[in-house]
Amino acid sequence: MSTFGRFSLFAIGGFFSALLAACASTAAQPSQVGTTGAAKGPAHAGVRLYALDCGRIAITDIGSFSDAGKPLGKPFMMSDPCFLIRHPRGTLLWDTGLSWSVERTKGGVANPVGREFIDASLVDQLKAVSLSPADITYVGFSHLHLDHTGNANLFTSSTWLMNRSELQGALRTPTPVGIEPASFSKYRDVRIELLDSDHDVFGDGQVRILQTPGHTPGHQSLVVKLERAGTVILSGDLSHTQENWEHHVIPAFNHDRDQSRASIARIEALARETHARFIVQHEPQAFRALPKFPAYLE
Repeated sequence: MSTFGRFSLFAIGGFFSALLAACASTAAQPSQVGTTGAAKGPAHAGVRLYALDCGRIAITDIGSFSDAGKPLGKPFMMSDPCFLIRHPRGTLLWDTGLSWSVERTKGGVANPVGREFIDASLVDQLKAVSLSPADITYVGFSHLHLDHTGNANLFTSSTWLMNRSELQGALRTPTPVGIEPASFSKYRDVRIELLDSDHDVFGDGQVRILQTPGHTPGHQSLVVKLERAGTVILSGDLSHTQENWEHHVIPAFNHDRDQSRASIARIEALARETHARFIVQHEPQAFRALPKFPAYLE
């Protein structure tokens, strides 16, 4: 794939020689984004953030996401978005949602807390912006629960950005609740970067993965700096609802409560410092407030 940049050489004399040199330079120039090249589609100078509909989860009782984990008798419909970041140096898909196979099951698919549904194919949504799975430079995972890895194996041409502790924890025996190793089994075959610390995806500070453990051993959140919209922070599962975020509620099933508290405090401080828009990924109101795909923030 070609990069967004175009390289030209202009000399005062010898126009045709210079033109030939420019063509040769363009053909020989290596990719500026590493392993899989830049995204297809119209070139653009800034960063764009798209919110894709990657499913929804009908929670039987939201009380299971409380501190005590006790029933409250209140159902809740969670959103399950994926996020596409287009950068001049490539593309990042943040989380991969529920598997498209869910769509083929009438009435959705049962999970430990309710039922899963999908209305739109991730592949079809990427087509709407002239992309295919092969065009995605990086795939980043907030964590490896099934509702975030459902389409991971489609992206075998991408570099996967995984937390090392997260992968090790997900592969334990017995398999932890919420993990389906088959959904990300291609990690053995793709190029993978195992992260132990915060990570600057494109090397310019505009898209950064931050370590926010607690929900799972290697949970991560994403910070995106946009020219017009400002700083946006994507939660992963740092909090599952807006109410939980505002009241610092830590679900009883989290991996580590102390780590969860520290991660919440870290992101809360960052949001204050940068005047960031914090998006709780599973909160349907937060998802609906974003531009409807294929519109975007920039």
